[in-house]
Amino acid sequence: MSAPSSTLVVHHLNDSRSQRILWLLEELDVPYELKKYQRMPDMTAPKELTAVHPLGYAPVITDGDITLAESGAIVEYIINKYGGGKANLPEAGKIDDLYYAHYAEGSLMPMLVNKLVYNIVPQRSPFILRPLVKIVFSTLQTKMLDPRLEKHAAFIEQHLSKDNRQWFAGGDGPTAADYQMSFPLETWCHRFPEVLGPNTKEYVKRIHQRPAYKKALEKGGKYTYAE
Repeated sequence: MSAPSSTLVVHHLNDSRSQRILWLLEELDVPYELKKYQRMPDMTAPKELTAVHPLGYAPVITDGDITLAESGAIVEYIINKYGGGKANLPEAGKIDDLYYAHYAEGSLMPMLVNKLVYNIVPQRSPFILRPLVKIVFSTLQTKMLDPRLEKHAAFIEQHLSKDNRQWFAGGDGPTAADYQMSFPLETWCHRFPEVLGPNTKEYVKRIHQRPAYKKALEKGGKYTYAE
């Protein structure tokens, strides 16, 4: 049973994790209201989002008297309440779905954020300190972060190579794991694609080719990581 259009509201921040929530809702054909927010010049979320949730993050949804943040919680909530069987997965894929739905933010995304931060910090350091800061953060990347990312890239590539699978849980369509994995893999492909394997890159292209994803882009507006 779908919600009335005035019940479920997605608070959408551009170039953020909330894009995958729009994709999910379009795949499930769930009516929703969209409220858009634009990042500030320093790329942080505007203060208006704190009026919706104290932490001021996106995505956030409101559904009646429920206010819910965190992508994983939102994906699970929407599938359980509004899925109507459209996000079903094969019995053999349940563990993969559970694992990758949590792996996306628990293990993968923190490293990608660190990679981004390590590149930004030297650029924003005082001019006189910039050469030293650049050396320090470049060493941190080379010695500590990049080897870990290479290991994770190989791990993801190997999983997507199993049985020529199209989706993380091995079914015929996207499930919670795919909605969660979409954002980290999109940002990785956009910013640091060199280490990613062909199956991983094709997986991201497959997402971007889906009609529901394209519809979500039309509604959500400009999204850097799908360009």
